[in-house]
Amino acid sequence: MRAVRGNLSSAHDGAHHGGSYARRMWAPDYSWGTSRDTWESFLDAVVRNWGGTTGLDERVPSLAHDPQFRDWWARFVRQSASPSAGRTIWSLIADIDIRHVLPAIRVPTLILHNTGDRTVPVESSRYMADRIPGAKYVELPGVDHVPYAGNSDAILDEIEEFLTGVRHGPELDRVLATVLFTDIVDSTRKAAEMGDRRWRSLLEAHHALVRERLAHFRGREIDTAGDGFLAAFDGPARGVRAACAIAEDIRRLGLEVRSGLHAGECEVSGAKLTGIAVHIGARIAALATGGEVLVSNTVKDLVAGSGLKFADRGTHTLKGLPGESHLFAVERGTSS
Repeated sequence: MRAVRGNLSSAHDGAHHGGSYARRMWAPDYSWGTSRDTWESFLDAVVRNWGGTTGLDERVPSLAHDPQFRDWWARFVRQSASPSAGRTIWSLIADIDIRHVLPAIRVPTLILHNTGDRTVPVESSRYMADRIPGAKYVELPGVDHVPYAGNSDAILDEIEEFLTGVRHGPELDRVLATVLFTDIVDSTRKAAEMGDRRWRSLLEAHHALVRERLAHFRGREIDTAGDGFLAAFDGPARGVRAACAIAEDIRRLGLEVRSGLHAGECEVSGAKLTGIAVHIGARIAALATGGEVLVSNTVKDLVAGSGLKFADRGTHTLKGLPGESHLFAVERGTSS
């Protein structure tokens, strides 16, 4: 198999494996190639400023103004070859033309090219893809010529899928968190009885109280759907006390909420939390009665010594999850 991200020709055009080409220079039937005058001017500037950052704006625009990267680039150029060797290699590149070989390639071939590549026009890779039998051609959004800047993750995903047939994508971060779900009991019936305007006003008051309590107990709002909240805490005792405080405050509005908590490892996706632990928390909340704060056995064990007391609610099968879960309700008066 062959993955093409440039040819192996020079420090600036090959070792970086940037956009690919079968020919570098302009020709009457290859109009997107570089003119001889432009090529020679570029070589003169690079050799004259060897170990500097000549050409960086075109080859790695996303990092061209990063001081650390600029230092690394200059050091890389100095260590890759001498100025005279660099000019010799680049002069040879100007004579490369393997267009006639392309139809003879008989191995699976992947060609990648950033559409905004300022060094090698995207037409160069399109030309090869049209002439290599069965080639897979992928254009990616990006402006960098090198594969280790900008959209490197997307490039690796394409190569992984090409070589293995599977694309795993980036591995999600995981954190240990206590998740709290709250939900208003009989919300649909109450909304119908009150009418849209009054219900909306009551719902706004509910949201304000929940957010106030989350902030007080250092909880983080993860999501809000209708009349329900998903929040996360880095301490299970604070999560339990926040749930109890929410239940008490909301009762003053003439509403009741059911709450469920579970602690476990969650996947972090942006500002969201996902994973089995989140699903377990949602299922526990669904089993709670009005005003009840229901927790998993994990949460109960983690808050030992906190002064919180619990009533045994027995074992339950949580919908869509294997095995049985032992659940407990927080006893009133122990959460302050």
